[in-house]
Amino acid sequence: MRYVKWTLWGLFWLLVAAFFHYTLPQRDIVRISDTYERRIDFGENSIFWAKADTGNAAASINRDVFFIQTIRKNGKPMVYRNEDTGWGWPPYFKFDTSNLQTEAADLRSTSAAPQWVAVTHYGWRNEFLSIFPNAVAMKPVEGPDVRLIPWLNIVILLFVAAIFWAIRVRWIRFRERRIDPLVEGAEDSWDEGRGRVGGWLNSWRKRK
Repeated sequence: MRYVKWTLWGLFWLLVAAFFHYTLPQRDIVRISDTYERRIDFGENSIFWAKADTGNAAASINRDVFFIQTIRKNGKPMVYRNEDTGWGWPPYFKFDTSNLQTEAADLRSTSAAPQWVAVTHYGWRNEFLSIFPNAVAMKPVEGPDVRLIPWLNIVILLFVAAIFWAIRVRWIRFRERRIDPLVEGAEDSWDEGRGRVGGWLNSWRKRK
């Protein structure tokens, strides 16, 4: 049972880590190589796409999606989708998809003057599932070696850790005051009952 318990706890924390890794904002320093628009037919991976842009029909099985092609410092490509999040989840309240696409086109690098950009995004890139991180903001930076400290993520994670710690402390106190006495009382009753049964059996053995 101990292995089952630790396996379940491991799966739980793995899901928690995956949730935060997907949802929390991340920043990549890249140079933009191109921007384009493509019609997407949504299938099994539809949960990894945002809803239709605010003001457009939401029931469509396909729609045009903006994309931003970039190149990382190590030369590897990274493609971002550019979709509104609206009032839904994750709570980025992004309504400026068209403006962001215009900014990306304006910041596009040329061979003569490469422009490095810090792209804020959430989500994952997976070629097998055809999913892309969603760009939510961008700003030019001096170069590819600029160090960006994720202060927002640090604050959020510390806040969540404080909540988990407070819940754990209250659970331990509740268990010590309410559950442990009941368990100890049940064990004492069981031992007492077992002793009485044993005494009764011994009395019958003596009579025989």
